[in-house]
Amino acid sequence: MHAENRHHPARARFLLSSTALALTLALGQAPAVAQARELPDFSELVERVGPAVVNIRTAEKVKVPEGQAEMNEQMQEFFRRFGIPVPNQRRGAPRGGGTPDDDGPMRRGVGSGFILSADGYVLTNAHVVQGADEVIVTLTDKRELKAKLIGADQRSDVAVVKVEASGLPVVKVGDSNKAKVGEWVMAIGSPFGLENTVTAGIISAKQRDTGDLLPLLQTDVAINPGNSGGPLVNLRGEVIGINSQIYSQNGGYMGISFAIPIADAIRVADELRAGGRVVRGYLGVLPDDITKEIAEAIGLGKPQGAVIRSVVAGSPAEKAGVEGGDVVTKVDGKTVDKAADLRRLVANVKPGAKTTLTVFRRGTTKDIVVTIGEDERSKKPGSGTEGGSEPAPANGPSAALGLKVSELTDAQRKELKLKSGVKVDSATGAAARAGLREGDLILSIDNVEVSSVKSFQAQIAKADKAKSMNLVVRRDDVTSFVLLKPAAR
Repeated sequence: MHAENRHHPARARFLLSSTALALTLALGQAPAVAQARELPDFSELVERVGPAVVNIRTAEKVKVPEGQAEMNEQMQEFFRRFGIPVPNQRRGAPRGGGTPDDDGPMRRGVGSGFILSADGYVLTNAHVVQGADEVIVTLTDKRELKAKLIGADQRSDVAVVKVEASGLPVVKVGDSNKAKVGEWVMAIGSPFGLENTVTAGIISAKQRDTGDLLPLLQTDVAINPGNSGGPLVNLRGEVIGINSQIYSQNGGYMGISFAIPIADAIRVADELRAGGRVVRGYLGVLPDDITKEIAEAIGLGKPQGAVIRSVVAGSPAEKAGVEGGDVVTKVDGKTVDKAADLRRLVANVKPGAKTTLTVFRRGTTKDIVVTIGEDERSKKPGSGTEGGSEPAPANGPSAALGLKVSELTDAQRKELKLKSGVKVDSATGAAARAGLREGDLILSIDNVEVSSVKSFQAQIAKADKAKSMNLVVRRDDVTSFVLLKPAAR
C-alpha cells in the first residue's frame, strides 16, 4: 500500500473496494445487487394473467343406500333421546340429516381453471369436475356463474366447462414444446380454497411419464390440493401447462409438481369442444419396455423400442401380422424409445388411417402397414387355450436345461393363432430358474422360430453353451423374452 494511504484508512478501504469491484467485473461476475435485479418480478404477470384464472367449486350428490339411511335416522334418534349431540349434524339441517332443501348429503370439491375464450370456455382438469352434479365458476370480480360440462377426458385429465358470459378476460396460450428445463414459471390457483394464490419456481424436467398418454412437465412450483386445473405460466405471460399432479406422501406439497403441456391440452380441448369426446387410434397390443440385457441378447443393440407382449385377437395389429415378441422401433418414421411412445403415437393417429410400424423380428427389421382402429377402451386381450400332445424325449438336448416340451397340433395352433411353437410340459433346474413353467409356449430361440420338437431340440443343441439363450415365450395372452442361462446355479 502506498505510504500516503497508511494515514488515510477510509481512503484505503475505498481503493480496496474499487479494486475488488473492478476484478469482479473483469471476471464477468455481476455484483450481488446486479444479480438481485436479474431475479424475475412476477407482479406484472399476475396483473396480466390473474383476471383470467378462476376458482371452481363442485358438488356431487352422495347416494346413501336406503337401509343405511334408515339406520342413520335410528342412530340419530338414539342420540337425541339421551341428550347426546348428533355427530355431523349441521345447523339448520332437517332431523333426517339431509340438507334443508331435502336434496340429501353433498360431496364438495374445489379446484382451479382458466378462461380460454371471451365467451366463457374454461379449461381445467378432468378430476376436478369428475362426477360433479353442479359446477360453480367464481371469477376474480367475485361473480359466481353456474357452468356446463362440455366434455372431460380422463386419460389426459383435461376437461372443458362453459359459463354463460361475454367479454371475459382470456389467457395467452404459449408453446409448451419450447419450454426449457431451468426456466422460471408461475402458478395461479386456489390451494385449499384460497383463491388467486400465486407461487413460482422453475421447470425441473420434461417428458415425465406419470400420465397415461401425455408426458408431463415437472416443476418445483408449490402446488397443493385446489391448484389442480390452474395455469402454469412462463415469464412472457403465456400459459404452457395445466397444473395437474403432485408427488406427495402426506397429501401436501413436497417439492415435485407436474403439469400437462398446453400443446397436448389444447388439442384435447378442441376435440372436446367439437364433439364432447376424444377419438384415439387403437392398435390392439400390450407393449412393454425392453431391457438392455434383452436388447443385446436378441441382437437389437441398444435398448430402444417397445416389445409386444400380447396381441389382441381380431385387432388391427393381428390383422396386419404383428406378433408377440416383435419390437416396434418406429411409427411412421417416428422413433419409439419406450412403450409409452408407442401408445402415444398410435393414440394420435385417426381411426381408419394406415400407419407403418417398423419392427425388429428374429434378427431382422421389417415394415408392417396397419389400418388403425378406434380406441373404445372396452377391448381387452382375450385368453388363449393351451393343449399338448406327445412329450419330447427325456434324453433330448433340452433335458440338461430341465425342459420337457411337446408338439402343438394343427388345431391347437389355429386356436392359439400361432404359426410355430412348442409347449412346456415341465420345467426344472435352469429352466425353472429362468422363470419357465408348465404350460408356457416357446415360440423361438435366439431369433429362430421353433416349429416342432425336432427343430426345438436342434436349436438347443447348436446354441453356444457359454452364453444365455433368448427365448420368446407366450404365457396365456402375454408374450415376453426369457433369458435362459445354462450355467446358472
